[in-house]
Amino acid sequence: MGNRRGVRAGWRTAAVLIAGVMGVPLLSATPAVALHGAVPGDFNGDGYRDAVLPAPGANVAGKEGAGAVVVLYGSRSGLSTARRATITQNTAGVPDTAEPHDGFGTATATADLNRDGYADLVVSAPYEDTAKGRDAGTVTVLWGSKKGLTSGTDLPATTPRSYYYGLDVAALSTGPGARTEVLVAGYEGVMRFTGPFSNRGTYGRAVANQETPSVGAVALGDFDQDGSPNGVALTLRLSGLSGGEVYIDPVYGGAQQLGNGLHAVTGDINGDGYTDLVVGDPDDPNLAGADGALGGRVLLWYGSANGIARDAKPVQLTQNTPGVPDSSESGDNFGAALAVADLNGDKVADIVIGSPLEDTSRTNAGQVTVIPGRRTGALGSGSYAFTQNTADIPDTDETEDSFGTTVAVGDLNKDGKPELLITAAGENSFTGAVWILPGGSNGPTAKRSHVLTAPSVGLPQKENTLLGSNGLLGVI
Repeated sequence: MGNRRGVRAGWRTAAVLIAGVMGVPLLSATPAVALHGAVPGDFNGDGYRDAVLPAPGANVAGKEGAGAVVVLYGSRSGLSTARRATITQNTAGVPDTAEPHDGFGTATATADLNRDGYADLVVSAPYEDTAKGRDAGTVTVLWGSKKGLTSGTDLPATTPRSYYYGLDVAALSTGPGARTEVLVAGYEGVMRFTGPFSNRGTYGRAVANQETPSVGAVALGDFDQDGSPNGVALTLRLSGLSGGEVYIDPVYGGAQQLGNGLHAVTGDINGDGYTDLVVGDPDDPNLAGADGALGGRVLLWYGSANGIARDAKPVQLTQNTPGVPDSSESGDNFGAALAVADLNGDKVADIVIGSPLEDTSRTNAGQVTVIPGRRTGALGSGSYAFTQNTADIPDTDETEDSFGTTVAVGDLNKDGKPELLITAAGENSFTGAVWILPGGSNGPTAKRSHVLTAPSVGLPQKENTLLGSNGLLGVI
């Protein structure tokens, strides 16, 4: 546990108002966020997915907060801390060098970008100083190979200036060429890279979209199932809104009219073959009944043959939704972390939702809720939750642990039952911790779960390591 100030300790902050979309001012923001933690990917091609544990607050060679990424290689017996690689900007083959407060590992994403059969890892360092200025930011691709992640190249912003380039990253490969794509969020807008990619650092096209400035989150999904990814961009928090505006294929036609939030993920929640958009809007409403939901909400737009219409009404999920455990309370931040994956093998994706500031027996101890996907009927039935007080979960909840800071899903032992990874940035003076819940026939189970701490993966500093990343804790 620790105090809330620890989330921001050692991080650079922005104290200026940034001009928002269509002239609407953005709230002054602390861009200490790591929205997407990479889903596990098979980086060494052995048939087992490997877990990605970012640690953007890690000290490297005496450089405070330079940042690191720890990869635990999967196997038939699951994860072992003995089979790990720690990658920093000082690692041979990785561009740049570790400097104080770079935040390498702030956001991560997984996809086989060069389509060689090995998953690749996209890693951002949005506080990196470059020739474009202070906190300009960089994004690096670490290339998979038979030996794992051993080399990297940069994906540079093409804009004359960049600010906090890499606040979030998303990657998706639905096919060759332009069907493989990387999106990068930053204050200058969205950078879109399309294939073909190569481990020499080349790519097909790089397009800067500055029509939607001050972007804090991105996602990719094929909403109309035409074989090409659709991009999603969410602005930073806007004045008068809970969260920021949501743009699909930005910025054609404008923002979604009936919903907003702070980050997004994609997946097929109703099993109809079309990818759906899931947005987390963890803020309490500024004006009750006009926007947002008490305690936070999750919004779901269903994909279709025509994609997602700008005026489409999303399904709203809260802790007051019938069947969802607990109840909505101010400050829960339900929706501050999201993952979408088929947890129970029914061929329909489920929604995993973090509420890192949920009060359990302790203030802001945190909770994670799973809402099963359904082919028909309303969502909510069959939902369940985990806290550090759940039987068989190692450790116990403490004030400000923020269990559920981020969540990720992946089958780490190739048994067809994906594991659930849950992080708690506030654990142990913000050194952070990651829980691995084994997959089961009906979904992840607390039985035989285990916890990884920063020292257990070779990161011995006493505070602010942020193992697993700090999610949205820097802004909620």
